[in-house]
Amino acid sequence: MLNYVWLALLVLGIGLAITTDIVDENTNKYRNNDSLYTQINFSETFNKNEAKSYKVKLIIKPSDFNNFYGTNEKKLINQPAKLSFNPENQKVSLFLTTDENTPSIWREMAKVTGKENDLTGEVKILGFSDSTTVQAAVVFEKIGFAKMKAVTKAALDYAGIAVDISLGLIGIMALWLGVMKVAEEAGLIKIIANAVKPVTKFLFPDVPQDHPAMGAMIMNISANMLGLGNAATPFGLKAMEELDKLNPEKGTATNAMCTFLTVNTAGLTLIPATAIAVRAAAGSSDPAIIIGTSIFGASCATITGITAAKILEKFSIKGFNFIDYLKQNLKNILITLAIIALLALAISTGIFSAVFGFVTPDLFKSVIQIISILAIPMLIFIFIGYGAIKKVKVYEKFVEGAKEGFDVAVRIIPYLVAMLVAIGIFRAGGAMDFLVMILKPFTDFIGMPAEALPMALMRPLSGSGSLGIMTEIIKVHGPDSFLGILVSTFFGSTETTFYVLAVYFGAVNIRRTRHALVAGLLADAAGILGALFIVKLLFGS
Repeated sequence: MLNYVWLALLVLGIGLAITTDIVDENTNKYRNNDSLYTQINFSETFNKNEAKSYKVKLIIKPSDFNNFYGTNEKKLINQPAKLSFNPENQKVSLFLTTDENTPSIWREMAKVTGKENDLTGEVKILGFSDSTTVQAAVVFEKIGFAKMKAVTKAALDYAGIAVDISLGLIGIMALWLGVMKVAEEAGLIKIIANAVKPVTKFLFPDVPQDHPAMGAMIMNISANMLGLGNAATPFGLKAMEELDKLNPEKGTATNAMCTFLTVNTAGLTLIPATAIAVRAAAGSSDPAIIIGTSIFGASCATITGITAAKILEKFSIKGFNFIDYLKQNLKNILITLAIIALLALAISTGIFSAVFGFVTPDLFKSVIQIISILAIPMLIFIFIGYGAIKKVKVYEKFVEGAKEGFDVAVRIIPYLVAMLVAIGIFRAGGAMDFLVMILKPFTDFIGMPAEALPMALMRPLSGSGSLGIMTEIIKVHGPDSFLGILVSTFFGSTETTFYVLAVYFGAVNIRRTRHALVAGLLADAAGILGALFIVKLLFGS
């Protein structure tokens, strides 16, 4: 399944990039070799007889700019730039640095030319209004194959990012795998696994309760819930290694692997710290208001993901009959749906707030933050301390476990490069915009604002990409607007599914991922819909 998705990302990205470039070339979108008439204001008197660089401003009426480029600018163009004059050949060169106030088409052109914010051109002076003001015609540098250049740049950049991520994991992996080795030798992991046996037995019935994989999975899920990503990833990679030892068919994901990764991609976190930080930086009056909505959305994702994984794994069983399965498990399915319905009813009618009114968002946030701050030092202290009490050679065992960290981090590089490069090409080629256009009728039907759709689509693909989209939306619409709260909840309700699958499956060379991707994407969809439902219910549209 992942093979087809990866191929589709590449084909769509490159195909749309080529198509767009051909259309842009035929329509001369960037007005190559055409003169844009502008007023240039100098910061000092212009001297025709001296070779010199001047600070200037380009002044263009929005109507003139829009007629030239076919854009829809509303404000007067007032672009700072530098102008260089050579009296020997009468050549006048223009150099400008784009910023957030620069027209979008100029920013787009600047990205194609090399440095992302530099744009140059040649100026022909038509006449002087006075010593510091001239009327001129500007011909900007030629722009061609913009999308393909963006695709090339994205492929190279994302390949580097993938390697940086992998190498950055080495130290963290060494630390936590060392700590895990000590705890495992001391028997502490077995004690923890026995404490949550009823839950793990349901989720992972094929994994022996005393197997090291069970403890690693528990620690991973717990760390994710507390927002401890630095600890969660090493625990998760260790869990995958241990699960692979139980795998009778190497290279093919087991049921336990698929369920484990589905729980990971559901992204259930008690404190969406990153989204809260972005909201606080944007001046929100209540940055933590998304804690409850994010937990609701992530709970929907988790329940849906686990349910999907449990159902889909049955299809690999010979002679499986879906109707019979539904009949046998109808009671459990109805109970689950009833719990979700009652929870939604309690929230909508205010019963939930009345019962748990003393648990304010600030109190909940403070408690979880304290736990998060203390968790990592306390885990190290407890695990190593317990090992010492049990007379484990803690230093030797720590080093033994830490050695595995380097091997795992290096092993995932090819998988991470492949996935991130495909995602980068998909984005840069314009396929994301095309997908937004296709899905817009559906999102309009369910009441999702069109501005939020790119965020919903980007979240499973890229953490940094979705963070950028969320930040931009909050900046434009405000952190406490309906849209600002909605995209913040999206971020806290879902995870980067493709990244998780690439890293975790890559660690154990899994090529046949079976139903893991489908279950993960269903979880993402449920998280987005759950987030939309709860935000509309509590904050309106």
